[in-house]
Order: sequence, then C-alpha cells, then structure tokens
Amino acid sequence: MFTGSVGEMKIKSTDAMRVLVVEDDDFQRNLMLRLLRMNNVVDIEHASDGIKALQAIEASDAAFDLIISDLDMPNMDGMEFIRILGEKNSAASLVITSTWNETFLSSIQTMCNAYGIEPLGVLQKPITNDNISTLLRLLQENSQPTSEVFDSDAPSFSLDEIMQGVRENQFKPVFQPKIDLSSNRVVGAEALARWQHPEHGLIAPFAFIPILEQSGKINELTFSMISQSAIACQAWANVGLEIDVSVNLSLTSLTDTKLASQIYDVVRASGLRPEKMILEVTETAAMTELAPALENLARMRMRGFGLSIDDFGTGFASMQQLSRVAFTELKIDRSFVSLMLTKREARAIIETSIDIANRLGIKSIAEGVETARELDVLKEYGCDLAQGYHIARPLSFDDFVAFCYSKRGTNE
Repeated sequence: MFTGSVGEMKIKSTDAMRVLVVEDDDFQRNLMLRLLRMNNVVDIEHASDGIKALQAIEASDAAFDLIISDLDMPNMDGMEFIRILGEKNSAASLVITSTWNETFLSSIQTMCNAYGIEPLGVLQKPITNDNISTLLRLLQENSQPTSEVFDSDAPSFSLDEIMQGVRENQFKPVFQPKIDLSSNRVVGAEALARWQHPEHGLIAPFAFIPILEQSGKINELTFSMISQSAIACQAWANVGLEIDVSVNLSLTSLTDTKLASQIYDVVRASGLRPEKMILEVTETAAMTELAPALENLARMRMRGFGLSIDDFGTGFASMQQLSRVAFTELKIDRSFVSLMLTKREARAIIETSIDIANRLGIKSIAEGVETARELDVLKEYGCDLAQGYHIARPLSFDDFVAFCYSKRGTNE
C-alpha cells in the first residue's frame, strides 16, 4: 500500500511527468515500469542502484519530477543515494519502496528530513496497480501551489535597507486563519510579517528576521506587527468577527524587561483589549536570559495577553517550560503533523501533547495541516484548533475577512 502525504508539492499531469525508478530486483523494477505505464506515465528511466541512478540524473537534460527508490541495493544503497540527493538539493519528489516495518521506515523518514529531503511516503512491496494509482492520484489532487510566491531573485539586504523599509511601513502582516475543530469556525489568526519591497516584490522572512535579531533591531519590526495586527483585530470586531490575533515574539526581545509594558501600551493605543491578542514564544525563547524572560511573560499574562508555547516538542525542556510559564495555548509543531500519518512516534507525540494541554486546561493547536486526512485525525485525537495550507494560506486583511464569512456561512 501507499502511505504518506503529498504536502504542497506541485506535480505535472502523469503524461508529462518524468519519473526515475531505482530498484535492483529485475522483477520488481519491471513491474514498477509496467504499472507506471498503465497509469499513463510515459517518460520513465530506471536504474539498478544508487550509482546508476545518479548517473541517470547527471545525464538527463531535464529534472525528474518523481524518484521512486528502493532501500536495500548493491553498490550504493538507498540511504547513501538519499544523502547525496540532499547534498545536491534535489527538487524531485521522493517515494521509498520497501518491505521493512513501520518502526524502521520511521527512522528512514527522519534520516531523509535530516538530509533535507522530504519523502512523500512509502510504497509497501509487493507493489500493485492500486498502490501506483493512489500515489499518482494524490499527486494530481495536490498539484496546485499552496505557498506564497516570493521573489527568488531578490538580493540580500543590509540592515540599513531593512530599517528603511520598516520606517517606510513596507512591512505588513498577513493572517493565517485558525479554526476550531469542533465547529469549523475561524476563531483566530496568526499574523506573519511580509516585506512588500517596492522593487523586488514579496520578500520572505528569512531575508530580514535573522539580520534584525542579530543587530538587536527586531523590536522595531515587532512593535510594527503588533500595532498593525491589533488594529486589524479591532476592525474585525467592528464588523462582527470575534477573533483573536497571534503575534510572534523573538527570543531576543524577551531580554528587555520593559517589553511587556511597551507591548501593552501599543495594543491599548489601538483600542484592542489585550485579551484578544496571543503572544507566541518558542520553547527556547523562555530559556534564554531566564529571569527577564519570565518577568516579561508573567507581566504579559497579568495584563491579559494570551501566551502560546510555539513549536512544542522540538526543544529539550518542554515540560519545564510549561511549569515555568502560565501558557494559555500549546502549539504542536508542523514537523510532527506532517509525519503523523506515516510515523507512529509522531502520532504518539501529538496525542501526548493534546493530553497534556487538556490536563493543564489550555488550548491545543496544530500547525502545518496540509491534508484533509491530517485534519480528520487531529479531530479524532481531540485537538482544539488547527491552521495550515489545507485550511487557508496566509491572507491579506480583506481576503481574511471574506474567508471568515465563508466559513461562518457553512455552519449556519
């Protein structure tokens, strides 16, 4: 059978797709080729081990869209082949074929991620036409791009250029909806900073966030995002949308003991009640400069702000952080959500996280939800809230309002 998640890959129609099959067993390789052709895949190359597969990639005039690879092969096995694909920054989608059990394959998927390769899933041997049809159908159903389009040719920016953009109000929040899994209504939004550069278009956060953090200037952007997000949230309330807004706090900001009071002043100046804003803090943030961080977080809760522990489960002190800070929300990291359909350990972490949130009387929220099946499983586990591209991309203010009304209409 095929197990996996196609995520946000953009795949061509089957008759235009280029596929590379890497399999040392002649019978299995010929079976795979025959089944692919039966499903209208015509541009196929094959190799009997990793070395020949790499040679086929190097010799090819066009990139492969999909690589289907066995693990246990002579000369160069699948693990080494995957490592080299990662080193070469391969953009091809990868599917693993194997007879190994789930525990072993779970470790292989973790290895792939560590090498920068996100496998779409696993084709269990013996491979059948249903397996191949399911794989290709899922790829087709998820062929639309779901991420924002950033300018890939944008240059690197200096601190002065970024700060000029902040002063000229070129940085705007976009809002990713959070839905209540019991009602399917929008109950919140995460505000994400985007730079609308006048020459280079939409600039991704990695082009400016690290520079601002390293220079100690991140607060200028943070206060701008908080102010704009608070104004947006108040505007939603004015048109009958009772929705919370979440804003990310940089770990470097928490070292300034005046931060909480400054945030409170900015939010109150917008007319928004602090209870309508959630401040998201990564696990590691509360461990950096512990005393001032705890002072800031305690003061924020005392002023009414919600607090979310972001990327829960990815650090080394999750439980300790929960005992230190009065969090109101536990945010399950997307890395576990993306693997929960194929990886037992990821499912266990998600179930445990939801149970911890329930026992502490706080909300659980899963981020990075990419498929309907992931959403259904999270509902089964009793998760409270969810966000991700399957629900909606980050949206402009107007598009967010329209999305909220569309979701509300489906439940009335």
